[in-house]
Amino acid sequence: MKITKFVHSCLLVETSTPVARTVLFDPGIFSEGYLQVDALESLDDIFITHEHSDHLSINLVKKLVQKFPNVQITTTNSVVTQLEVVGIKARATETEGVAFFSSPHEGHPPMFNPPDEVGIHFLDQLSHPGDSHSFNETKDILALPVTGPWGSVDSAVQVALKLRPSYILPVHDWHWKDEVRIDMYERLEDLFNKQGITFFKLESCVPILIK
Repeated sequence: MKITKFVHSCLLVETSTPVARTVLFDPGIFSEGYLQVDALESLDDIFITHEHSDHLSINLVKKLVQKFPNVQITTTNSVVTQLEVVGIKARATETEGVAFFSSPHEGHPPMFNPPDEVGIHFLDQLSHPGDSHSFNETKDILALPVTGPWGSVDSAVQVALKLRPSYILPVHDWHWKDEVRIDMYERLEDLFNKQGITFFKLESCVPILIK
């Protein structure tokens, strides 16, 4: 499995086994300047965990659909409705190789109420929970949101140690300056390695391989 992060929570996942498939998770507004649509050779699926703009850029999705008109979009009912307004079809049901899991968006009233959100297991190998630390299951590879206005590094660590994936991909970290991100990655790598969990210090646009 080849995985490339394009800032924040956007992950491009390319597989050759058990099937050849290229999918994209949460293409949000922070990823617009990093994800070069023209450079993509194929795209089978787009998965969008919820409607917030840091996970859903309508403009970026339009560009992706324009290049890949047969791409399947899997998301929540509210995002399906938003995309329908701009003439893009999407679904809020599981598709082949995808299983939903309960992953509620963390609340942060009184600022605003959390939106509907869906956690996505892909090919029984990788899990993306969106903006949640309140999920109770993961596959071997976990895209772990490490910080945000709704959650702390500590709560991210606690859920990861409880569920114990084999690999952790840090996401939802646009809020950190590079100096902070690099330091926190070092700390998290050391912490998780002592627990037998591989933590990848992802750099935007730099792919990693997980065999």
